[in-house]
Amino acid sequence: MQAADLETLVTLRMPFGKHKGVLLADLPENYLDWFARQGFPPGEIGRLLALMHEIQLNGLRPLLDPLRKR
Repeated sequence: MQAADLETLVTLRMPFGKHKGVLLADLPENYLDWFARQGFPPGEIGRLLALMHEIQLNGLRPLLDPLRKR
């Protein structure tokens, strides 16, 4: 993980699926859990979804709030 990844989570929108258009940082917990069970997609989006899942699992979502205000 790099610092720029956290910025990306609050600016990049989900490009496909049920929650298309939702910021990655705002994806529902159950959706991230589903990806964790089924497998994250390949490439950059999968890596970012896995990172968001780890942030969610560890209760660190509030750490993204200051980045939203930029």
